[in-house]
Amino acid sequence: MASSNESNILILIPLLVSSLMGMVVFANGNLNQHFDITWGDGRAKILNNGELLTLSLDKASGSGFQSKNEYLFGKIDMQLKLVPGNSAGTVTAYYLSSKGATWDEIDYEFLGNVSGEPYILHTNVFSQGKGNREQQFYLWFDPTADFHTYSIIWNPQRIIFSVDGTPIREFKNSETIGVPFPKKQPMRIYSSLWNADDWATRGGLVKTDWTQAPFTASYRNFNAEACIWSSGASSCGSSSVSDASAKGSWFSQELDVTGQGRLKWVQKNYMIYNYCNDTKRFPQGLPPECNIS
Repeated sequence: MASSNESNILILIPLLVSSLMGMVVFANGNLNQHFDITWGDGRAKILNNGELLTLSLDKASGSGFQSKNEYLFGKIDMQLKLVPGNSAGTVTAYYLSSKGATWDEIDYEFLGNVSGEPYILHTNVFSQGKGNREQQFYLWFDPTADFHTYSIIWNPQRIIFSVDGTPIREFKNSETIGVPFPKKQPMRIYSSLWNADDWATRGGLVKTDWTQAPFTASYRNFNAEACIWSSGASSCGSSSVSDASAKGSWFSQELDVTGQGRLKWVQKNYMIYNYCNDTKRFPQGLPPECNIS
């Protein structure tokens, strides 16, 4: 016969489960629990009891991993330490993506460079299979010397890219002027380290120096407050804004005055390419979202 304490626990368990069904799932800690190594024939490793993940690239192959879960909206953080030294020709991609011909995608790509030259942080947003929304930045630190946190806030109103808590890019929902926005297709997290010396460094002029191989990028401290998609439904229930209090502040988060100021600082001092300024690329007129302040 159960004791009174055991009875109380048995009563609480279904209540807890039912409350979690409409809540954000908090994921952190052991990388083994959240990611599968998908390719690389042993070049990708999960180490230190799940605390560290490394991807490696040599002349034969790169490597990659993906999340076990699919997500539909979330605040997702990962710490990365990029390939050190002469990394020219290598690309470390870290992104969210759905599947299919009209996929959605939220991209970080880190384009390596010769020793002493800055990495280029390349960002892009795809919706309904259409991208061409690149913004590129230099970083205000050496991303190979230590781990730094690269974050994506993705909610129904906007996507915010942040580095160590500093916003570098915001892509707003502009469906009212006919711009598709990623909000219906669940996405997995993917990352890969691969050779792109046909285009990545000065348009392919600088080739990968294979005497420096293997090249290694490292990952740790994954954290997600997110809506997990499973069996055709979200762990957060309805995606309406009225549910935002149950989901967390990120679900309706926007940049406050301080965040807007930091975003402008990054874009003034460290942005090196913005598709919204590339009139040669869009001779028929810039994409409609570029005309919104």
